[in-house]
Amino acid sequence: MDERLEAEGEVAVARLAIDSGDLEHAAAHLGNALTVAPQLPDAYEALAELAVAAGGNAAALGLFDMDEPYIGTVACIAQLHAAAGRWDSALPALASVIGADPERPWAEVAWLADPALPGLVPPDAVTQAVAVLVRTLPEPLPPQLREGVGPFYALVRACVTAHPGHSLLHTMASTLARRFGDMAEAVEWAEDACRLEPGHWQAVVLGGALRAAGRPDEALAVWEAEIARDPSDVDLYVDVAELHRHGGRPAEGLAWLDRGLAVEPEHPKALPASFALRHAVDGGTAQLLALSDHLRAHPEHGYAAALLAELCEDEPWLGHVHPAFEASVNVLHRMLANPKTARDHEIELLGSALEAPSTRLAVRMGFPNSKIDYQSVAAPDPRVPQYEVVTPLWRFDGPQGLDARPALDPPSAESAELVRDVTALAWPAPVAAYDHAVRLSGLDPEDLLALCVHPPLPRRDEQGAYLLGRQPEMWVRAVQTFACLGIAHHRADEPWMDSRRRALLLDLLFGPEDWTNEAAGFALLATAWADPEAREDVGVRLVDRMMAVGKAWRERDATSLASLCRLVLACPWLDETFLDLAEKMLSAAKEFDARSPEGDEERRSGITAELEARQSRESAPAARGSKPRSLLGRLFGRTR
Repeated sequence: MDERLEAEGEVAVARLAIDSGDLEHAAAHLGNALTVAPQLPDAYEALAELAVAAGGNAAALGLFDMDEPYIGTVACIAQLHAAAGRWDSALPALASVIGADPERPWAEVAWLADPALPGLVPPDAVTQAVAVLVRTLPEPLPPQLREGVGPFYALVRACVTAHPGHSLLHTMASTLARRFGDMAEAVEWAEDACRLEPGHWQAVVLGGALRAAGRPDEALAVWEAEIARDPSDVDLYVDVAELHRHGGRPAEGLAWLDRGLAVEPEHPKALPASFALRHAVDGGTAQLLALSDHLRAHPEHGYAAALLAELCEDEPWLGHVHPAFEASVNVLHRMLANPKTARDHEIELLGSALEAPSTRLAVRMGFPNSKIDYQSVAAPDPRVPQYEVVTPLWRFDGPQGLDARPALDPPSAESAELVRDVTALAWPAPVAAYDHAVRLSGLDPEDLLALCVHPPLPRRDEQGAYLLGRQPEMWVRAVQTFACLGIAHHRADEPWMDSRRRALLLDLLFGPEDWTNEAAGFALLATAWADPEAREDVGVRLVDRMMAVGKAWRERDATSLASLCRLVLACPWLDETFLDLAEKMLSAAKEFDARSPEGDEERRSGITAELEARQSRESAPAARGSKPRSLLGRLFGRTR
């Protein structure tokens, strides 16, 4: 139903209730009407009629349920307060509505646009209202929110002009100006506030305005001077420390945090910030894990969650699916980027050496009418599992066993749809990915295993269209990742070492070289981050797999090596020997990749590509050279 028609229906019912004397019923319907259509003039006219029937605005206020007020109810209350000239109540109520749903036109009410209003409304009421509003508004405001908040901001600007001597009004107006990107006015108003009435809050806001305006050194000077004057505000120590961190001086920031923690050792922002600063100083992942553990113990600490997400965001596996580097994936990208190709074209890929079987899934997702063949198997044979596998995902058919096909039947449609709905390419941190996958805990593990080799198509949304048209391999890897995370939740009450979920994930980790090794490795890692009792075991298994692939990499291409190294590096509880080795192996793999000329991916990969699109046929040159064998030294095996 059209929103306006729905709101008009609510108003019509409200007027019938007013006529019958059922005023509480009428109030409920008017609240519903404004919830649906905040701009509807009839709703405000009917609200005025309700006030007359109730005997005045004050009496009408008592008709609305304030125990659990809905957003439309609060909008009605703001309107009634405004009609009575009670600006100290009207403005904060309206501000709370705008802040709760800033995309909608709550501020487009007639009384807010009255040119006489800035001279009528007390500056304290405006100050309080802005304080309510900025509590929930993001900084900066995205463009789609500025229109909805704009009328309120216009009133605030006019009130600042009308009350040039009110320090706190200038202070709060500065915080709103920052959100609109008006940095010059934000600084000017904050400086005016400090000049009119120097105080703690004025100094805090001035520093914030200077920081937002790109003047960090001036911000630090203001804040550090304020801490010297009043050392009790630990939040300000955190602001100073974070400014030092973003300025590339984390050690200096740590010194400020230590002072703040001496004031309040369990401060909900200072303690998480100390992990972030130490991470900036030390590198590695130990402090990220400590921050994750802190968040697990204190899920109410939103600042810790925000910091962890920020620090993990750009890190493969910590914040998103690790990319794939197979040669056929490189060719796939080139084909998808060619505007002359289409999904229904017949594609033939001929590789010099067998690749991870999952690359076939990605290529066929991008080009369903594709054929992929390989000329040989490089030694050591990537089809041979590192240890005996109970449930193989792949079978290798053909005369030389070069045709990899799923060894499992497709999963149920219900399981496929749920995994498609849950799958994500990025997450705030490993434990967040683990928690997100809990919705898959009820699925049959056999279906989750089958989904690793029968991934559904991406969702029918903008991101899904992009993945299908540009990077289908990332979707395949994400599905495999969340299928494995679903397995990690199977019978979660079983002790880890004897659990079926562990056995299934180790089967995948140590199976034939494939993307599913990496997906299972991340599921093990996420489990270990969530469950400290699993850490020692998981670390050993990941090192074991990394070592085996590292040995193979000395002889041939092993595209999962960098991914496995990053998984090991995300296990900071391991001995430094293994962490150092993982770092060296990762650097060696990246160094080798960097030697090949940019833009010549097909020559480097040894893949030939044939595109049969009626008229065109393309092929790629020969294979890339052999790897130097002296980059890895301390490799050894370990049994399960």
